Amino acid sequence: MIPSTSNRTKHLIFPFLTNPTTAVLGMLLLLVASCKTPQSAMGTSIPAHTMVKSKSKSTAFLTGADNMESYLNLLRGKKVGILTNPSGLVSFDYDYTYTDTVSRMQQTGKKTASLHIVDYLAQKTKVDLVKIYAPEHGFRGEGADGELIVDGKDTKTGVPIISLYGNSKKPSKEQLAGIEVLLFDLQDVGARFYTYISSLHYVMEACAESDIQLIILDRPNPNGNIVDGPILEKQYSSFVGMHEVPVLHGMTIGEYALMINGERWLKDSLQCKLKIVPCENYRREMPYSLPVKPSPNLPNDQAINLYASLCFFEGTNVSVGRGTDKQFQIYGSPLLTPYHEFSFVPMPNAGSKEPPQMGKTCCGEDLSHTAKVKRLELKWLLEAYHKTEQPEKFFNSYFTKLAGSKKLQQQIEGGMSEEEIRATWKPGLERFKEMRKKYLIYPDSFLTVN
Repeated sequence: MIPSTSNRTKHLIFPFLTNPTTAVLGMLLLLVASCKTPQSAMGTSIPAHTMVKSKSKSTAFLTGADNMESYLNLLRGKKVGILTNPSGLVSFDYDYTYTDTVSRMQQTGKKTASLHIVDYLAQKTKVDLVKIYAPEHGFRGEGADGELIVDGKDTKTGVPIISLYGNSKKPSKEQLAGIEVLLFDLQDVGARFYTYISSLHYVMEACAESDIQLIILDRPNPNGNIVDGPILEKQYSSFVGMHEVPVLHGMTIGEYALMINGERWLKDSLQCKLKIVPCENYRREMPYSLPVKPSPNLPNDQAINLYASLCFFEGTNVSVGRGTDKQFQIYGSPLLTPYHEFSFVPMPNAGSKEPPQMGKTCCGEDLSHTAKVKRLELKWLLEAYHKTEQPEKFFNSYFTKLAGSKKLQQQIEGGMSEEEIRATWKPGLERFKEMRKKYLIYPDSFLTVN
């Protein structure tokens, strides 16, 4: 049975409807997706008790958060905390009745509505939500890049908010006091340096130390079909890269949590009391267009797709469009004068109060209409390095944190080609792929592994 094109699935399948060839492929994938994920398809290191068994009979795509009937019973009678941000939306069906003014007869039916999960829990359930935890950019998403987020109170619900992107990125025992179960609902984009998986690590560690159950409401990874890039070396771990994984890991945040637990990456080899509410009727190769931007500087699907490739520029003197309306879709610098056809001037905006190269004319390239990338692309980074007027000032110390080692900068400065650099990643990627298999909830199909 093909899932219906309800409001719940429109954002998922519309990319397939742009031409006849891809439309046929889309329909085939949706036919495959209409089946539940069999237990045998799950990784070999996933404990059965970790996975929340679905009670939904829907054949439509559902995020973990949408599958309320499968997890609300786990929250009954408990003091609940939640870590989320604006991406934490839930869609739900409701019955409606109205009187037809012509026939004067009552008509009934169903509609689909969307609410933030905190508003849904407060308005539609009896869940005792006592604390909200906010990652980078804040709970309602009003924080600019790198901006200090402070504690406060949610103006809509009155629930206290505790920041996990301020003086402490890990909740303390005092901040978790009174919590019996913690919900985690964040939209990740599949890149090692996207800090939500670092927040996940610290929350898992804190929950393990306080013996609190963590329930992860899983969401698709929009770059989940790609595993690529250099593996982080442990001595270079930081909040923008905590684990020995490639830049693009090809896992959902639920799968990533299983890997953190299974590989015992938490302090003192602790393991978190973890439960995963998986997406329903989902396959990794299905396109996923996010209904809201996951953070202020990833405004659309193009930026999300290019993010991992262009983020390396954050460790250079090249702007990636912060302070414009094309963040992570353009790049440029005052020192890239060989580029003549495109330029921009970064200025303060909601996503960046002091963007790099603020007020300066940056020459570069507009990638907002380039084809979707299927691997981690180095070509723009290499070209910019070779065209900059001052190559000795191109890199800064942040580049090593993003790359996860000193090797990539040394390879570029040493004149290695993209394919030569990529060849050095292969052994590490092969090892990671074997480890990754153990924790997959959704099977690989047309996976792009380079």
